[in-house]
Amino acid sequence: MIVFLAALLMILGLIGRMVYLMVFDAEYYQKKAEDLHERERKIKAARGEIIDTNGTVLATNRTVCTISVIHSQIKEPEVVIKKLSKCLGMEEAEVRKRVKKVSSMERIKTNVDKETGDKIREMELAGVKVDEDFKRYYPYNELASKVIGFTGGDNQGIIGLEVRYEDYLKGSNGRILTTTDARGIELEGVAEDRVEPVPGNDLVISLDYNIQMYAQQEAEKVMEAKGADYVSILILNPQNGEIYACVNVPEFDLNDPFTLNTGVDTSAMTDQQKQDTLNQMWRNQCVNDTYEPGSTFKMLTVLEYMKENPNTWQDYVYNCNGSYQNGDYTIKCYHGTAHGAQNLIQAFANSCNGAFAEIGMQINSEKFRALANQMLFNSELPYTLPYNQSTFSLDGSSDDWEKLQTAIGQGKTQITPLHNLMIVSAIANGGTLMKPYMIDHVENVGGQTVKKFLPSAYGTLMSANDAQFLTHLMSQVVEIGTGSAMRGTSYTVAGKTGSAEFETGKETHSWFVGFAPADKPKVAICVLAEESGSGGAVAAPIARQVLDRYFAKYGQ
Repeated sequence: MIVFLAALLMILGLIGRMVYLMVFDAEYYQKKAEDLHERERKIKAARGEIIDTNGTVLATNRTVCTISVIHSQIKEPEVVIKKLSKCLGMEEAEVRKRVKKVSSMERIKTNVDKETGDKIREMELAGVKVDEDFKRYYPYNELASKVIGFTGGDNQGIIGLEVRYEDYLKGSNGRILTTTDARGIELEGVAEDRVEPVPGNDLVISLDYNIQMYAQQEAEKVMEAKGADYVSILILNPQNGEIYACVNVPEFDLNDPFTLNTGVDTSAMTDQQKQDTLNQMWRNQCVNDTYEPGSTFKMLTVLEYMKENPNTWQDYVYNCNGSYQNGDYTIKCYHGTAHGAQNLIQAFANSCNGAFAEIGMQINSEKFRALANQMLFNSELPYTLPYNQSTFSLDGSSDDWEKLQTAIGQGKTQITPLHNLMIVSAIANGGTLMKPYMIDHVENVGGQTVKKFLPSAYGTLMSANDAQFLTHLMSQVVEIGTGSAMRGTSYTVAGKTGSAEFETGKETHSWFVGFAPADKPKVAICVLAEESGSGGAVAAPIARQVLDRYFAKYGQ
């Protein structure tokens, strides 16, 4: 009985104590609980690399440091101020402002090189935190800059592949959670909660460092020699659509993307003017800029004429005296060259404007427009990165001048280098267009494939017979016509030159599009050099140099 009463009294005492704590002393313990805090520090995830088809790393990361201070933990503020200002190259007043600020954690400087960060860490300054971070680094600086793109201060993609495939590349940040008291001082003996970061996935692309580098060097040579504003070169495999090179010179330094590559003084520019200039510098001309196609468009003109005259096109003859007259309108051949008697194949090979102006007056404008639309003018292109559409305006209501201009690739017709190459690739592939693409696969840090991007056909742009017909004509351009720069190679080439007039008094844009070997194509190429002269004299020799290097390295 005594034991029972003793136990009962103990239970009643405990209940009473619990009631007292929960009711009368609740505010005190609530305050104590609130005085404990969790401080979160991010652990940045490494961004995935961008790797070319042969394993060359085109975009990677460098370890940098973020230097921060915790106000409540600083014991010697003046020492901290002096040492940080000296190590970080900052004014003492600026460091003092941040050190004196009462906050849970104040950032002093980001993107500090690792050597400096390690030096500060070794000083063991109370209240100073050194956290490792990552900064994007591009080993080849300007190489493929307008394709690869770059990241901002937060390491997020801004343009190019970096932004388009952000979700694959970015990874997941980790974190460190530490418990502090109300003054922000970390409690000893309390284990920190740590979640490790997950690195981003690597992007393995079809771009070939060797071909890209060599094509870029050739483009830079002609830009300097001819004073061209821009030179673009695109190379792909017409059988599967893989892009091997995409050159847009002048390129810009991916490690310093906010410094203009033009040497222009920006001191007098407004912020908007400077941003517009940067946007232009970052612009991918191969896919975003449209141009008059010049004589490369004669591929479509001659195809339409052949389709409208399937039984008589072989009988076509035109006597060229250097110009074609239609009422008040005159169309001249390049430099007024008189080609003499020309059949259809010769007129195409020699790029005779007079013959094609005459043909332009004979073909049906509505049917011609239908063919252009079939070739993806005025349409979306099967391409995943941002681009501009090509335009074709000729229709049944167009006047004679527009008919003449359109037939020779002048006037209102506009095309991007990418689109011009797509048409040529379809010719090379028997009429079927393979969707151009640049991403081969995505792999995780362990080397396992996360996603594979397979070649896919867009559809048929022309019949196999039409493609064979154009291949024969384009081969004659090289053998007897304006593509003489391609003669004497160890491989055969089918191509078309173009000299596109765009403004009176200015030099023409120089075009070359083609593929090789002509009988069994492995590679298709498009070269555009702005304001550089004729396609045969400028663009075709560039293409020759690049194709020579390609076949020397990879064979036929």
